[in-house]
Amino acid sequence: MGDSAAATATATTTTKATPPTLPVAGRRNVLITSALPYVNNVPHLGNIIGWYNAIYICGTDEYGTATETKAMEENCSPKEICDKYHAIHKEFAKLFPQTDGNNWLSENTMQQLYCDTCQRFLADRLVEGTCPTPGCNYESARGDQCEKCGKLLNPTELIDPKCKVCRNTPRIRDTDHLFLELPLLREKLEKYISEMSVAGGWSQNAIQATNAWLKEGLKPRCITRDLKWGVPVPHEKYKDKVFYVWFDAPIGYISITACYTPDWEKWWKNPDMVELYQFMGKDNVPFHTVMFPSTLLGTGEKWTMMKTISVTEYLNYEAGKFSKSKGIGVFGNDAKDTKIPTEVWRYYLLTNRPEVSDTLFTWADLQAKLNSELLSNLGNFINRVLSFIAKPAGAGYDSTIPDAPNAESHQLTKTLAENVGKLVDQYLDAMEKVKLKQGLKTAMSISSEGNGYLQESQFWKLYKEDPSSCAIVMKTSLGLVYLLACLLEPFMPSFSNEKSISHFLMRKEISIKQKDLGIFYLRHRIGKPEPLFKELKDEEVEFFRQKFAGSQAERVLKAEADAKKVAEQLKTTKISEGNSKKEKTKPAGSTKTKAAEAEVTISRLDIRVGRIKKAQKHPDADSLYVEEIDVGEESTRTVVSGLVKYIPLEEMQVCSLLLFLFYF
Repeated sequence: MGDSAAATATATTTTKATPPTLPVAGRRNVLITSALPYVNNVPHLGNIIGWYNAIYICGTDEYGTATETKAMEENCSPKEICDKYHAIHKEFAKLFPQTDGNNWLSENTMQQLYCDTCQRFLADRLVEGTCPTPGCNYESARGDQCEKCGKLLNPTELIDPKCKVCRNTPRIRDTDHLFLELPLLREKLEKYISEMSVAGGWSQNAIQATNAWLKEGLKPRCITRDLKWGVPVPHEKYKDKVFYVWFDAPIGYISITACYTPDWEKWWKNPDMVELYQFMGKDNVPFHTVMFPSTLLGTGEKWTMMKTISVTEYLNYEAGKFSKSKGIGVFGNDAKDTKIPTEVWRYYLLTNRPEVSDTLFTWADLQAKLNSELLSNLGNFINRVLSFIAKPAGAGYDSTIPDAPNAESHQLTKTLAENVGKLVDQYLDAMEKVKLKQGLKTAMSISSEGNGYLQESQFWKLYKEDPSSCAIVMKTSLGLVYLLACLLEPFMPSFSNEKSISHFLMRKEISIKQKDLGIFYLRHRIGKPEPLFKELKDEEVEFFRQKFAGSQAERVLKAEADAKKVAEQLKTTKISEGNSKKEKTKPAGSTKTKAAEAEVTISRLDIRVGRIKKAQKHPDADSLYVEEIDVGEESTRTVVSGLVKYIPLEEMQVCSLLLFLFYF
């Protein structure tokens, strides 16, 4: 989860032409939030993992030291890193005085690390040192939290701390700050946790992380920082400070909703009608089960408190851990550049969702799940059904959905309906309990049932030998295809939408009964079926494994080294002069010497090393880049290259030097 009440307000459930969704009396109203991604880098895949009246609230994280640190690394302002600034903490400005007025805030002097070289107090993430937790001793622990053991820290607790900017040792100085008095809110907080953790079915890892905080004893928590980038504190004494991101970040959910609709209180101050579900990684649990609830309780007002929290462990990458700050792993833009379809990424990440313990992303595992589960199970079932119906009359049904009377008397179909009915019940139970991985696994089991049903029925024989039974089998199977499209839509929406399954079915009106899959209504004909998934080959897997090995910085260095290697090779290549005399024609059957083969005549070719100033995808060709190149002339040159297959766009944009051949 990222940090910011100044998150970019993007309400995913509305457009300008669509009125905002609001709670409806008598219906189940669900409010959902998830991690606000940091803007200090592209999100990696570990970030990225019944009908209700629901809205989903999210945004982008712009405040905090992660953004400021990245800005310092790139020698620009935090505002430039964020591209655009959204000051949407208007409602937050009201919330803070309410908490302060109820005496849940206090002032105190604390010791903080100060760097004399940089002449500034060091924010949590601007300090690195050895973790003080016994048995950990991680040498790159941050000032706010150890990535290895997960322990929340104060910068002064680090052993041998270093300023992340200049690598010098900071000293301790006194500074005044505001604190949230968690001890005074303990009784209210513990009552909320004990009741809601049961009613909302909190995941075990969420309960454990919360109880660990309570067991250690609640202490006053500092909620201000000596930074320039962040939400300014609306208090005269502290006007030069900003709020600690984990105090203001969850309030960003409220602010984003306020940007979505002026009636935001109908969602956030309506606990009798609204259920709040929150999704996040395990390291952010205490901020949502302790800090945020304490802030709301401290106002004394009637807020919609979190009912259910779904927590994930870490998704690790090959031999290490995904890290946005260190550039390790496969990032969102990397996934796009692989050309592997979105629904494949979504399926793999959700089947591999670390709900109970850490899980591991490997390219071999992605290949196995695509080829054996999506292609051989789901894709195979749907393709067999649709392709057979689409065959011309005499071999199939000429794309016409067959009539199938008396389906209830067909024993194999009755058995299928009973089995599928039980699986649908299991699916709904898993989804209600936010066990998404189990829900997806159950849906895929229905596809397996369909494959077994087709195989046992031997429909290809029934077509000639028992046409009525064949019609029952194919119409029932088609109903199963539509059922799968519905059940898989939360996981793979692009798989179920009008561009794929629904397009093939060309449905008009559907009515499926759980125990009788043969009863449904479709438009008369289906569309032309096409393969839904493509095999991922061994050589492709190895290519991706090598391409995305190491960190982003190491990949850039490798690209530069490869370019330098090519340049060195060209230096040793014999090049003929442009005005040299033409060689005499050699007799037929003569052979070229190795020296002649190495010779390149480039009378109209200018070879230079240039610096890439800007790179972007060609608007009309997926395999080409358009680049602005500085080759030492007064103005840059615009060139087109076919490097898309070899160098990702983000690496093109940071490459220092590449060799260019200009033809004139």
